[in-house]
Amino acid sequence: MNIKSSEVKEKSKVELIVEVSREEYDEATDEAFRKTRNNISIPGFRKGKAPRRIIERMYGDSAFHNDALDIILPKALVLIGEESSLRIIGNPSVSGIDTKKDEGGLDVTFELTVYPEVILGEYKGLSAAKPPVEVLDSEVDGEIEAVRLRNARIEKVERPAKNGDVAFIDFDGYIDGEQFDKGSGENFELHLGSNTLIPGFEEKVLGMTVGEERDLDLVFPDDYTAELAGKPVLFKVKLKELEERIPPDLDDEFAKDVSEFDTFEEYRSDVRKKILEVKQSGADQAFEDALMGKLIEDAKIDVPDVFIDDQLGKVADNYYRQIYAMGMDPLKYLQMTNTTPESFREKMRAESERQVTLALILEKIAEVEDINVSEEDVENEYIKAAELYGKEIDEMKESVSEEELIHDIKLKRAARIVLDSASVETNDAHDAPETSEASDMEAGKE
Repeated sequence: MNIKSSEVKEKSKVELIVEVSREEYDEATDEAFRKTRNNISIPGFRKGKAPRRIIERMYGDSAFHNDALDIILPKALVLIGEESSLRIIGNPSVSGIDTKKDEGGLDVTFELTVYPEVILGEYKGLSAAKPPVEVLDSEVDGEIEAVRLRNARIEKVERPAKNGDVAFIDFDGYIDGEQFDKGSGENFELHLGSNTLIPGFEEKVLGMTVGEERDLDLVFPDDYTAELAGKPVLFKVKLKELEERIPPDLDDEFAKDVSEFDTFEEYRSDVRKKILEVKQSGADQAFEDALMGKLIEDAKIDVPDVFIDDQLGKVADNYYRQIYAMGMDPLKYLQMTNTTPESFREKMRAESERQVTLALILEKIAEVEDINVSEEDVENEYIKAAELYGKEIDEMKESVSEEELIHDIKLKRAARIVLDSASVETNDAHDAPETSEASDMEAGKE
């Protein structure tokens, strides 16, 4: 038995032919005969005593062919593993068996998926644009105003409803005179001006007084759920209660109530600093994403579909867990967004392929750079993970294997090599905001 040929196809597929000699095939057929003879009855012979040639004369030369293959194929796979030097992914499949009638023996064609070859482009000294970072006064004002409204004093009022009020309403929805499913609500808390409900609903509630009832003639938007999109609807609404939010003054007392600071100016500076940190983190991430994109663009790699499908499964599982955590059924949520599990997976396929490709490239960089991970590194990583997720170290070790952790550390260190050697592309358009960023940082230090 020997490997006759090996041909690389697309998507890291390999077609490999194993040649089985006449002697090996005959030996496997003999073994198959010995294993199955006791189950064969031939007239004129006691069960299990008929000679092989008699059985083959009665049932044909291939009587033991399939049983012989069951003996040959595992041996062929061992041969491939020992002599091919291929990094095989998953289980090889048999795509063809050619019986050589003249010379005897077989040619067995296997289809394998192998670990893809990664040819790196340049990965050191790269450059990419970095979004400018500045914090506008309006952004600081907006953040403070949101905190101010959350801390507003609540008073019931009897006047006509206006934007900013909270209206507690009962409503029933009708289409063509019939109530429709999930079109009703009681004591619904509607924040006027929030645009929570369909366009026009809140505007028509403005001016209502407690106890008043109104009919609201509206139309569902075209991008609403399929069964309601574009349809006229009548909502019968009753205003049961109206509350006014009276926000506190923006002074030192407000700062003391909502933060650890004694003055409003200190609090305002801290808000600016935190917005800046978030924006800076976003800019750093965008810079890193751009660099990783260049790695992918410059590398040559044919990613196997099995890798992409595996990543797609992980992405889908994570997404469904998030939906469950919000108290919703994932399948019903997909229906609400006019999405099927198949279309969702297809939408996520490109990103999954990018993630897999990047991981393979970083693996190659780790190999080229001879990145090693010590036992101390692994232990420290377990400690950090345990602190992050609020678990015991032993619990983390049970949920994350050491092999998986080492792989993750190597990828992070490979990415760090790329980042540490990279530079930010500068131009006149980006220079000015950098100055603003510096001044914002100084403001944060004050």
